[in-house]
Amino acid sequence: MKHIKTYYSEEIESDGKKLLFEGPISGEQINRYDFHEGLVAFRQPREQKKALAEIADLPEGRINVAVDDGMIIGYVTFVYPDPLERWSESPLDNLLELGAIEVAFEYRGLNVGSRLLELSMYDDAMEDYIIITTEYYWHWDLKNSGKSVWEYRKIMEKMMNKGGLEWMATDDPEISSHPANCLLVRIGSRVPLEDVQTFDNVRFMDRFMI
Repeated sequence: MKHIKTYYSEEIESDGKKLLFEGPISGEQINRYDFHEGLVAFRQPREQKKALAEIADLPEGRINVAVDDGMIIGYVTFVYPDPLERWSESPLDNLLELGAIEVAFEYRGLNVGSRLLELSMYDDAMEDYIIITTEYYWHWDLKNSGKSVWEYRKIMEKMMNKGGLEWMATDDPEISSHPANCLLVRIGSRVPLEDVQTFDNVRFMDRFMI
């Protein structure tokens, strides 16, 4: 399918900070910004900034960011599913994965993650996609948050709901390995029924669990 990216931006004042939310942005735009040293959930900051710039320049790749005074303090990524995951076995070219969402610790509590997800869905092209995210408790910042697994799960699900992603069942072994793990999905309004059925076949590969 043709990947159309429409840029959006908005400035929001929260707790005395004026934050810029924008995207999808290019790798060149990412490289113009500083990158918060606290964004370490997936890689060291310099490596993660490089990875985001590479994703941004993929035809299907989308990076939306939150910026404070020229520094990226939060981001969300959309890209084709990881080749090592079952979702990549789908023949659909309109299946995107919300691969990562991260906000620097000192900016949490300002609804930065929710705003990023809301901004992501401003783009009308998202109505052509099935968007998934796989939540695994071992990726969550339980130590710094002071939350239990279930409290954190509730926070993550509420935040994803802001982007229109809702819980869906699956028999994926990694998700099923812990009850707090989950699959969340947003099906765009223009996604054909046959694509939804194809996606359902990927969600449930073990027919006895349907």
